[in-house]
Amino acid sequence: MLAELAPVSAQRAGRPAVPLVPASRSVVGIGLEVNVDYLGASVMDLTGEVVDERVEPGAFHDSDPSVVLPRVGVLARELAATAAAEGMRVAGARLALPGLVDARSGLLRVAPNLGWSSLDPVPLLGLGDLHVGVANEAKLAGLAELTGDVAPSFLYVSADVGIGAAIVVDGQLFLGERGWNGEIGHVRVDPQGPRCGCGSFGCLEQYAGKEAVNRAAGLPLESPVEALVRALEARQPQAEAALHRAGTALGSALADFVNLVDVGTVVLGGAYTTLLPWMRDDVGGVLADRVLSAPFSPVELRPAVAGPYAAMAGGAREVLRDVLASPADWV
Repeated sequence: MLAELAPVSAQRAGRPAVPLVPASRSVVGIGLEVNVDYLGASVMDLTGEVVDERVEPGAFHDSDPSVVLPRVGVLARELAATAAAEGMRVAGARLALPGLVDARSGLLRVAPNLGWSSLDPVPLLGLGDLHVGVANEAKLAGLAELTGDVAPSFLYVSADVGIGAAIVVDGQLFLGERGWNGEIGHVRVDPQGPRCGCGSFGCLEQYAGKEAVNRAAGLPLESPVEALVRALEARQPQAEAALHRAGTALGSALADFVNLVDVGTVVLGGAYTTLLPWMRDDVGGVLADRVLSAPFSPVELRPAVAGPYAAMAGGAREVLRDVLASPADWV
């Protein structure tokens, strides 16, 4: 689990010191994810390097978990077999899902954008004795940001079809009583707004989710964020109006969160990472107007750095954190 670097000459009497670093491709963790438009699996080693990754695009709105989860299990088995063949030991896996996950039991309570509810996902993966944990995708993606140059406490907000959040305090995830916090996409920003998939009206997701922004910009719902960027770069009025609407709504919801939990840094992930240059003024303006502490301590807006599959990276890192907490079990 450790590798030796070249000895370092000491400036005092004694033998040169031998630096130790995590050994690459020794013990690895697997991050798994079911997203609305893709399935994925990623293998990470103790150095933080992604040594293997598979992503399958698809459309998983209102899908059948008994069909989808076995497909994720196949990806995991393939990656685990490849890792084992190359001499690596798989410590376990974490499955990221876009919904309410009970932090104690690993049960999925509801995932509105997948159409799933009251589900125990692990048996459907078919991974046998491999230990698999389950967590909300935004929370795992937020933990992936801890490897970057970010404050130890921050609010992470990620946008895809849905919008999720994670509260990180002193480098640790704040879960709340049952692990169900962070559902910022279902904060109501307009009581008279459109009906949301959760059953409520005027949720943030209906204004600042990826499909909602595409709809308002006059683009097909399934358009990638790059199509929206091209429209913005061309200064298309409908696209600019859609981003203004989204940024204002997002700023309103974030202001409520910041006033409640008192964080000074907001990290924007998912589609927001790419769209931040066009949203910063609207989001920042609302935060400046509505956050009580803003005149004394402005809220910092930062793009996420963990990459497009941050939840998978965060899941694999959480497996490896368990390894580091008890390394003797793996020697």
